[in-house]
Amino acid sequence: MSIRRGWRKRNVILAVLVLLAGLVSGSAIGAFLTLTHDLPRIQELEDFRPSSVTTLLSAEGEVLGEFFVEMRVPVDLEEIPPYLRQAVVATEDRRFYEHAGLDWRGIGRAILKDLRAGRFKEGGSTITQQLAKVLFLNPEKTIERKLKEAILALQIEKRYRKDEILTLYLNQIYLGSGAYGVEAAANRYFDKHVWELNLAECALIAGLPRGPTLYSPLVNPDKALARRVTVLKSLRDTGYITDEQYEQAVDEPLQLKASSGSGVVAPYFIAYLRPQLEEILGENLLHSCGLSIQTTIKKSWQRVAEAALEKGLLALENRHRSEFHGEEQPQGAVIILDARTGLILTMVGGRDYESSQFNRATMAYRQPGSAFKPIIYAYALEKGYTQADRIWDGPVSYPQAGGTVWEPQNYSGGFEGEITLRKALEISQNIVTIKLLERLGPSPVVDFAHHLGISSVLRSNLSLALGTSEMTLLELASAYQVFANGGIWAEPSGIVEVLDHNGRSLWKDSPASRLVLSQETAYMVTNMLQGVIKSGTGKAASSLPWSLAGKTGTTEDSRDALFVGYSPNIVAAVWVGNDSGSSLGEKETGARAALPIWREIMEKVLQETTGDSFELPDNITLVRMDVRSGLLANGKCAEAVEAAFIKGTEPAEQWPDATDPQLEKFR
Repeated sequence: MSIRRGWRKRNVILAVLVLLAGLVSGSAIGAFLTLTHDLPRIQELEDFRPSSVTTLLSAEGEVLGEFFVEMRVPVDLEEIPPYLRQAVVATEDRRFYEHAGLDWRGIGRAILKDLRAGRFKEGGSTITQQLAKVLFLNPEKTIERKLKEAILALQIEKRYRKDEILTLYLNQIYLGSGAYGVEAAANRYFDKHVWELNLAECALIAGLPRGPTLYSPLVNPDKALARRVTVLKSLRDTGYITDEQYEQAVDEPLQLKASSGSGVVAPYFIAYLRPQLEEILGENLLHSCGLSIQTTIKKSWQRVAEAALEKGLLALENRHRSEFHGEEQPQGAVIILDARTGLILTMVGGRDYESSQFNRATMAYRQPGSAFKPIIYAYALEKGYTQADRIWDGPVSYPQAGGTVWEPQNYSGGFEGEITLRKALEISQNIVTIKLLERLGPSPVVDFAHHLGISSVLRSNLSLALGTSEMTLLELASAYQVFANGGIWAEPSGIVEVLDHNGRSLWKDSPASRLVLSQETAYMVTNMLQGVIKSGTGKAASSLPWSLAGKTGTTEDSRDALFVGYSPNIVAAVWVGNDSGSSLGEKETGARAALPIWREIMEKVLQETTGDSFELPDNITLVRMDVRSGLLANGKCAEAVEAAFIKGTEPAEQWPDATDPQLEKFR
């Protein structure tokens, strides 16, 4: 009986144990399933592409700037210096090549630290665990997340080789100051590629994962150096470097990347392109997919234009130091276009992007002053006028609403009497241009200006002759591009092509172009504007040894100063003014404030062009003309020029002898 009771008791105990085992196993399985049901498939690593930097390239193929959500530039393991790889392993996970994803000794030490601290702290994570956290998990510090991290780490280790894991980690880890991955960090801190780093630089970057902000050399250089010493000690203690290498690296001064303001070349241009690219590509593709964007900017010319503008603005300040009182710095803008294609080769939107992101080349609507006059003269030539035609330059008055009278004046305050259109444009006579506009009609000229590429609203009144309707500098440069390009307007463009991270073309630009002016008229305008530089208001540029044409512009009270000019290859426009619209100072004309900047730019950039002459159309003839009378010149003319005419419209009468009384009106 007792034996039977013993067996029964043992069976009960066994049944209870089996039941408990089942419950424990079931609970364990349930817990495991609960932990793993929302884990990502580890196979996703094979298709994983980290958020990458989109790079904008200059016309020369050099980096202008970058778009990114996270500054990240993936590299292969072979491109990462052994010192950096070894430093990261020695500092973050010395048994990385020995464990299977979890370092039990490290976990034990972390648990002891947690117990001493009386709270849960981060610690004991292997490189593989850190990778799992970075790739898949949120950063919350909980037991559940740590368990998920461990499970993922074990799965990663089963599927991938150690070097593959290390490569992913080195491309993913946050290293401070917006840099993700070692290549981005090398560029951010040292302006180098990762493979160019020396031992000391490798050690500094390897010390950042523990505290990217705390140890950032840009934030805490002293702590960064102290952390570098710790990393170098780890390398020495693990036998990766010798005592001598350690001492040399410890003593190496911290040589960081020089500050470069916004960190990009042509920042106004980059900002100008951003909304266009976002519309073409979408924000996500643009900012996170590692694209290469070929732009039109010539980096070397951009630097020339920025330096020339700053020099010109400083000279302006020095001329009027007592007037500025430090309250407002004069500003400026520069545009250079390819005369044939309309491509934007240079864009400067102000003197300092960090201080003001307002792009004065594309966003500032300012009066062009007399720089608008060539458009009126171009329309006149299209309508059958010639540069030999004469208009009386004398006092005029126009009754206005309310009983007032408008009595416009020439800048000089005087009058020239009867004068040719060519001479009037050379010396920028207001009265002649107003009378010419009155004959042509303001409305047709407004329509013509829009046809040339000016999209701003223009007022259809006689003050249009003085350039009182506001427009952007880019619009004005685009209109002059028509004159330089034989009457063909080409849409200004800053993007050539967009490539994906594999070098495949995603998008190519195809800017619009159209014939908006006869080739003959474009050449005749150019011929007249060459006179502006040779003997008119642009004479300060006459010593440059290239075929050049251009026009000054000055607005009332010297609020705006401009010079727009071109060669057969490029069009360059310069604007100088105060953002508030206040005066630049007495006598600060386009010739004084803007032309010196234009001249300095052209003197340097034109050395890289072919030095062509403007192409003479078949239906154009060049004749020697007296610029004041508009008659054919003889050897006694004081102001004889080579003037362009459509064949059959050139002057037929000879400039008479010097003793002829009828010459008095031309003296």
